[in-house]
Amino acid sequence: MIESILLAATRISTFYGQQPLTNASGFFFERGLRLFLVTSRHVLFDKPSQHFPDRIEIELHINPDNIAEAIAFSMPLYEGDGQRSWRQGLDTAGDIDVAVIEINRAALPGSLVYRAFNPAHLAGPADQVEVGSSLLVVGFPLGFHDNLHHMPVVRQAIVASSFGLRFEGEGYFLTDARTHRGTSGAPVVMRAPAADAGHHDLPWILLGVHSARLDVGARDPNQDEALGLNCAWYADILLTLTEA
Repeated sequence: MIESILLAATRISTFYGQQPLTNASGFFFERGLRLFLVTSRHVLFDKPSQHFPDRIEIELHINPDNIAEAIAFSMPLYEGDGQRSWRQGLDTAGDIDVAVIEINRAALPGSLVYRAFNPAHLAGPADQVEVGSSLLVVGFPLGFHDNLHHMPVVRQAIVASSFGLRFEGEGYFLTDARTHRGTSGAPVVMRAPAADAGHHDLPWILLGVHSARLDVGARDPNQDEALGLNCAWYADILLTLTEA
């Protein structure tokens, strides 16, 4: 039996034409009948690093009886008129490092094996998310994963800043976890209460989208260890980005 949280995440490979560029993480989010891929915006477009892919590939499981069977599913990042095919977030503080791309369900294999978050998985007023709460980050650090079964790995984390407050006015909170390149776009989740029947198929609360490690400019790399803190953008931005 495969735990459902592992089927909610997918490995992303970025390309410019046929040239491979980077690896990253993403996950599935459903809104009604529509299915979206969620990842970090800088995975799809990042001017500071001159990262400008024109398509991505995601790994999809296609056989419920053999989880090792998977295919690479290609998705263009630009329409025929040159318009980007993804949506990205923006608020009063500037860009939000979250992007969604709608997946064409008609192009998907009929035997697709996956799990998807939906608006009911987002944190609500009744959910107790305190500093120090235990979290998981589900992704593909440095592209590392179970190559045979095409499964992500999970890193433990805790909430490291007040959940619900915008850290330094930005739309994210902090996590304390060991992360690496390739984890960008991974879901940051907390176990749902056992009594919450609405999460029975995917019993997790989706709190955020992992973006990047946080560091301080005054750190001396020869004397000071890295902080080990990370930015996780609040997942409720997905309600805006997946609106019809």
